[in-house]
Amino acid sequence: MPTPSLAALPIRRLTLRDLTACADLSEDRGWPREEHKWGFLLTAGNGFGIDDPQGGLIAACVVTEYGSSERLDLGAIGMVLVAERHSRQGVGRRLMRHVLSVMGTTPLTLHATPNGRPLYEELGFKATGRTEMLTGRFTAGDWDSGVPTRAATAEDLPAILRLDEEVFGADRTPLITRLPAFADQLRVAEEEGRITGYTAAWPNMDTQVVGPLIAQEAETAKALIASLAAHTDRPLRTDIDVRHKELLAWAKAQGLASVAFNSVMVYGITDLPGDWTRRFAPLTVAAG
Repeated sequence: MPTPSLAALPIRRLTLRDLTACADLSEDRGWPREEHKWGFLLTAGNGFGIDDPQGGLIAACVVTEYGSSERLDLGAIGMVLVAERHSRQGVGRRLMRHVLSVMGTTPLTLHATPNGRPLYEELGFKATGRTEMLTGRFTAGDWDSGVPTRAATAEDLPAILRLDEEVFGADRTPLITRLPAFADQLRVAEEEGRITGYTAAWPNMDTQVVGPLIAQEAETAKALIASLAAHTDRPLRTDIDVRHKELLAWAKAQGLASVAFNSVMVYGITDLPGDWTRRFAPLTVAAG
């Protein structure tokens, strides 16, 4: 039987049963397997993929939707991967066009690597900002901003959700309510009984990823990062909006080093909703 052409292979929804195949695809492209993150995204979002007749996946991506069941406010696209043996054959373009069709008029966002940006620009995405990825061991264990922080409790969740929607600009309840099970740490900054910021640290291979990071100002963001670092022995990794120059300079002074830059891109809107001045880092660049 002849092998079907790539253009004839159907695009289907992915489920948690595809987790190993997604991790294999990541590994094929030289990325970490990131099974913990794949599991989170396939549960909280909608995965799309193309099966390889020889086994595994030819391509995959995940779309995480934000807003209400009546009206979606935003969709975040991430983990767009095409197997090395099928790269540069239009597979990624076809998968992205499928996602654009499925999402209709819903505004979209994604974080693009330098290699991926030309394709997204061709499809109509516009760059609206950048994030800088930092990683390393936090060295200032006794650093103290004076901003009170503590571990979050179940009673904090309503306040965290209100703050997150206000700053992010869309309802992320399905994602944020999964944080306590997904993350190793979930911490809040609190002043005079009011939560002024929150963050999480979740395991990804040999690092702890810091995100989301939402705070009323840079000093609060610093305090939250320092509080996470004080409760882990692993190196930290995070993606900070480059407009937050003070936080970037401080993080580098505490031992984190710049690794890469990604472009923040949007489709169907001119800029991301919400308040960027209090949005310091995404939960993950794959989901915003």
